[in-house]
Amino acid sequence: MAGLKIPKKQELKRYNKLFAVLTKYGFEDVMAHNQIKKIIPKSYLKKHPDTQKNLSFTKFERIRMVLEELGPTYVKLGQIFSNREDMLPPGLIKELVKLQDHVPTLKNFTINEVVEKELKITLTDYFQSIDATPLAAASLAQVHKAILLNGNEVVLKVQRPDIKETIEADILVMTQVAKSLEKHSSQARAFQPMQIIASFEKSIREELLFLHEVENMEHFAKDFKGNASIYVPKAYRELSTDQLICMEFIDGIKVSEIDKLSSLNIDCSAVAKIGVDLYLEQILEQGFFHADPHPGNIFVLPKTQQICFIDFGMMGSIMPNDRETLSDLLLYFMKSDVKKIIQLLEKIAVKCNIDDYKKLEYDLYELIEGVSNTSIKNIRMGTVLNQFKSVLYGNHLILPHYMYMLIRGLIIIEGVGLKLDPKFNITDNLEPYTSKITKKRFSLKRLLKRNFTRLQDLNSLADSLPDNINIILNKIKEGKLVIVHKHQGLKEFQNTLNKASNRLVFAVIIAALSIGSSILVIAKMPPLVYGIPLLGAIGFILSAVLGFYIVISIFKNKEY
Repeated sequence: MAGLKIPKKQELKRYNKLFAVLTKYGFEDVMAHNQIKKIIPKSYLKKHPDTQKNLSFTKFERIRMVLEELGPTYVKLGQIFSNREDMLPPGLIKELVKLQDHVPTLKNFTINEVVEKELKITLTDYFQSIDATPLAAASLAQVHKAILLNGNEVVLKVQRPDIKETIEADILVMTQVAKSLEKHSSQARAFQPMQIIASFEKSIREELLFLHEVENMEHFAKDFKGNASIYVPKAYRELSTDQLICMEFIDGIKVSEIDKLSSLNIDCSAVAKIGVDLYLEQILEQGFFHADPHPGNIFVLPKTQQICFIDFGMMGSIMPNDRETLSDLLLYFMKSDVKKIIQLLEKIAVKCNIDDYKKLEYDLYELIEGVSNTSIKNIRMGTVLNQFKSVLYGNHLILPHYMYMLIRGLIIIEGVGLKLDPKFNITDNLEPYTSKITKKRFSLKRLLKRNFTRLQDLNSLADSLPDNINIILNKIKEGKLVIVHKHQGLKEFQNTLNKASNRLVFAVIIAALSIGSSILVIAKMPPLVYGIPLLGAIGFILSAVLGFYIVISIFKNKEY
């Protein structure tokens, strides 16, 4: 069939797995009623025998089990959506959260052999011991505790075997499914599945580069050097590769373990405030932030009560200019200056097709007014950010990838703060930053820097202007100056003109036939049929047919 993409062997294998697992857990209706099945050969669906349905579980439990069985890529996708309360029902969110720590461990996996092979070393030269039982299992890797020869406790984060090939195939399958959903489901189209998959693909590819994660850890440690509130684990670069990381073991308590924190007399509300402050500092001051700050990735060290982030695979970077724009965006949001907000959004947007500026202005005003009319203690950043994303989508504004990572991170970190302290309100953490931004905007140092930059730009323009004028003049002399212009709506005008011309020609022909036929009838030009000139009658019939055709074509808006 023309235009049909033939899946590769690995893709076919993943399609096979996808529909087999859906069938196993009682989701045949997904295949039976969704247009997605059109991209899969029917023979695939027929090969799967009916398996006993896991009907003792709820639908949401079965969805989580499907993701777990489909493997790492789908588990990672589930983890990302476990924080999308704006899109998914609470029961499903509750199940997806379990994917954070309940990933099946690898079978027939010998950690010693993998480490020796990957690092090309003899274990006894570097390690006293490596625990064969995994300390934790993540969607892309498995973690084992080990002890170095010097007695330091470390963890070995080992990438799952053949994970890259599996992810490549899964992403291709997801892309095909997303295309089908966008084409056939208006409900799914509203969530931009293609954009979601593209963003997910970028994130997961970055996570697969383990040496990049080591660089992220070093960068993060440098940013917070001297800050006593945070502790950054050490990475052993000499014992790390793109498939394996050796890093310091963190003997801490997850921020989600409220009872443990309370039993050690650790103030959970203070942990919430400090943790969120550190995250806001990452965004607004450092421009380098943790993109996956879920509770399993944030620890409290009992002895020092420091906050410790782990898992630096997904990080967001903000350019200095964008960082200043973000600060201004926060400031103008607090001031309810809608026009300034729109200018800033246009400045940072990667795609901007605003059809109606008044609509965008009204949508933003409505959002800000909703926040302003809400009691400070009842404001939830997650709700506001999700509404903000809806405004962007509804007005065809697409922001850079890091912005969506940032929004997601803020929603997650607010959730962490609320778990630690039900009375927590992120606006209390934001208030000092707004004052700091205001002072910084009008500081003498900033004004001098901005004016100096403008002077440099003017100087550069003055230097290049004579050369640019000479180039234009030379092109005029040589007859090589080309002015490019574009006609808007020219094709539509030509089509309209063609229709009008054709109808005018038909009208002239009809008029000529009618007049000629009338003359023949009056003159009683032979041959006659029942006393009526035959040629005249034929002329009238043709005129009537053509006239009806023109009237019908006008009503139907045809080409003639």
